[in-house]
Amino acid sequence: MSTTVFNNNSKTLGLLHVSKAQTDVINGPDYKQYIKILYLPAGYKIRVDFACYETQQPTLFFISPNQYLELEKAGEESGYFIFYNRDFYCIQIHDQEVACDGLLFNNIRNMPKVEASEEEIAFLGGIFKEMIQEFQLKDSSLEEMVRTYLKQLLIRATRSWKRQHLDNAVTEQQSDLEFFRKFTRLVEEHYKSKHTVADYADFLCMAPKTITHKFNRLRLPQPNEVIKNRIILEAKRLLVHTSLTAKEIAYDLGYNDPAYFSRLFQTKTGESPSGFRANFLG
Repeated sequence: MSTTVFNNNSKTLGLLHVSKAQTDVINGPDYKQYIKILYLPAGYKIRVDFACYETQQPTLFFISPNQYLELEKAGEESGYFIFYNRDFYCIQIHDQEVACDGLLFNNIRNMPKVEASEEEIAFLGGIFKEMIQEFQLKDSSLEEMVRTYLKQLLIRATRSWKRQHLDNAVTEQQSDLEFFRKFTRLVEEHYKSKHTVADYADFLCMAPKTITHKFNRLRLPQPNEVIKNRIILEAKRLLVHTSLTAKEIAYDLGYNDPAYFSRLFQTKTGESPSGFRANFLG
């Protein structure tokens, strides 16, 4: 592993093979802090937060540090696992370069995958091969070369994600696509303190009805649902992965009335917070 990990001061990027032998390592705590990209051939089963995915063809998965990843089943063919930190490459700072925040990562559909076409399989295979060769060379330009390959992967995957998960009319209208990304990024940044469409309308300098009309035109869920879904997703994470009480979680998510939060959770999930925790962990 030491030959496929770049670590210089606070900047880290690593590339590992994925197979049955690496399942426990990938599921362990060592990579929780990193941004992760998995390239998995057919036959793999992976859980991201509360959704399970089974690969029918080579597929890329994009996992943020705040998401929970579990590789439940490995296929016969090995895949690849990239992990890196924001000091190595921050998609927010370099948004103009790759424009993937709000699409590959932190998207309102919580859909972290891109299925690879035959053409993309060949391209991705070349990218991983070149990255491995760079690690083996140990040249002084390793950091910048590997970062260049990472950016190519992100740009290519972003194009594919838009084709696979957005209406064609959205991808053809750059202004609509940028609105989609901006709203998504705002919700990700402020969902713990801003709970209404009006709050985000203030950020965007437009009327709440204008946001709703844009979402209707983009054939997206209602903006209020997007906000509430993000809040409930975080509540589920905290219920399953921490020992916080429902009341503490309500306060953490910006609700001063825990009873109101519990009713919201019940409405969105069909279970009380305590019931969800017991059923998931049971």
